[in-house]
Amino acid sequence: MSGNKASKQKLCHHCNSRSASAPPGTATIHYEKSWLYRHCSLQQRDRQAQKSGQLFSGLLALNVVFLGSAFISSMIFNHVAITLADVWILLSILKVLSLCWIIYYLLGTSRQPHAVLYRDTHAGPVWIRGSLLLFGTFSILLNVFQIGYSVIQINCKSKVEIVFPSIEILFVATQAFFLWHHSKDCIQVQHNLTRCGLMLTIATNLLLWLLAVTNDSIHMEIESQLREVEQRLAGKAPSPPPCSCNETDSCACPNTTTCKVFQKGYILLYPFNTEYCLICCSVLYVMWKNVGRRISHHHITHVKPKFKLQGVVFGPLLGAAAVIIGICVFMMYQIQATGSAPNYQVFVLYYSYYIVLLPLMCMVAIVGTIIHTLEKRELDTLKNPTRSLDVILLMGAALGQIAMSYFSIVAIVATDPRDKLNSLILSYSVLLIFQYITQNIFIIDGLQRQPFHTHSSPSKEEEVNEEHIREAHDQRRVSVLELGQEFRRVSLSYIHTYSHLSWKRKALKEISFFLVLCNIILWIMPTFGAHPVFENGLQKSFYGYSTWFAIVNFGLPLSVFYRMHSVGGLLEVYVSA
Repeated sequence: MSGNKASKQKLCHHCNSRSASAPPGTATIHYEKSWLYRHCSLQQRDRQAQKSGQLFSGLLALNVVFLGSAFISSMIFNHVAITLADVWILLSILKVLSLCWIIYYLLGTSRQPHAVLYRDTHAGPVWIRGSLLLFGTFSILLNVFQIGYSVIQINCKSKVEIVFPSIEILFVATQAFFLWHHSKDCIQVQHNLTRCGLMLTIATNLLLWLLAVTNDSIHMEIESQLREVEQRLAGKAPSPPPCSCNETDSCACPNTTTCKVFQKGYILLYPFNTEYCLICCSVLYVMWKNVGRRISHHHITHVKPKFKLQGVVFGPLLGAAAVIIGICVFMMYQIQATGSAPNYQVFVLYYSYYIVLLPLMCMVAIVGTIIHTLEKRELDTLKNPTRSLDVILLMGAALGQIAMSYFSIVAIVATDPRDKLNSLILSYSVLLIFQYITQNIFIIDGLQRQPFHTHSSPSKEEEVNEEHIREAHDQRRVSVLELGQEFRRVSLSYIHTYSHLSWKRKALKEISFFLVLCNIILWIMPTFGAHPVFENGLQKSFYGYSTWFAIVNFGLPLSVFYRMHSVGGLLEVYVSA
């Protein structure tokens, strides 16, 4: 007993002396406490309290998601008892609760003394926050179009269809502001409340995404438009759209320009809302992982690599060519597929472009992976929630397109694989699977490597570049007339940098930049309306309209999200090289 008492006194004396000698900034750390772990040491209590807080908030989010999923599923399978308006009311309540917590965090939690002692430099990069603003803006426009569409048909629509998008606009705007300014926070106060608030917001975004991919009203809008196109081709008068079980489809759009604009705008901007929800979930998850996190000095990157368009020539040229050709193909496809006489050749052109581009992307990704195995960069083993989430999202989002590709392969092989268009679709589906796999391996391998300059002294070319930059600034101060000479110095610096890079770094930069541009054009085409997987009619006739539309509406948003997320990963690989 005396020995235990002496050891406890020694431990307390050690803790007190350590806290007394700690720097002023670290003496204000708020360790987490839990009634479940009273008889542990301070550090053990802190770790166990973090785990119990994460478990409780995770269970809260799980129950909210299950409740919302039950409502949405009931709306689909039993549309009499649960209507779309009921689902909107539930989601409105969740959005109001999330808004209340976000406002409390902005005005209360984040302004407390010593609330944000650390900031995760890897969380919330510029491209993620820029995407949040872009897709958030489009989501707000989407709800504006929905409000205008409902106002025009106010005599046959419920007022919930105006209130719901109004709350959505407020929710999207506030959440975008919150994530733009606080995505890097490692909050050190009110841990459990912050975790629960973050998980509630994540669950709300997940349910909004789930409703977006299962909402029957938008399905019926697109189906009616496709039926009109088919009947124009057959020379028949368009019949009224099929009866929908939701109240939102009980009245047709009046034959006015304003109503058509709202309807077209709503359908065009619809995919951006799903992308916004997925991005918000990923950023909020990183914030949830960072609650109570204390970043030590060796985790902080003192010299963070910056994006510089130096050392690349062939990647931008080939990528720009792929983007230009892709835009031309996309415009021709949009004109032909949405015109009065869509033809067979436009699908051949679209799939041929993919069949040429995808093998090239596979080849360069394989070459980049081989270069990663040959270089001597060490693996970055430090704890990084952002990088872990990037890997999970890359693997998870790829499943959407891979699933659609396998469904297409089965449909083609079971029908007529020798047909010209069917053989193109079959090749397209197989190549997409290989491209996703090879690109994921290249990006994940690159993300786990340390930057080239982390454990090395500045190279000779970097010293020359810094000298040129200093000279350029001096020249700018001396005289504006020597601007031409400064431009010449910058050009020489660019050529000098490119010529003095090692072949491995040069190849990685070229490959990364080429894949960035290719993924951008492959993101643009499906995002802005090119959906041949549904419009060619093959898979729809094989699986049936409802089944295939559910598959496409689940896989296509994930595919679009994958392309956008892979751009961010490839830019990080480019910067680290």
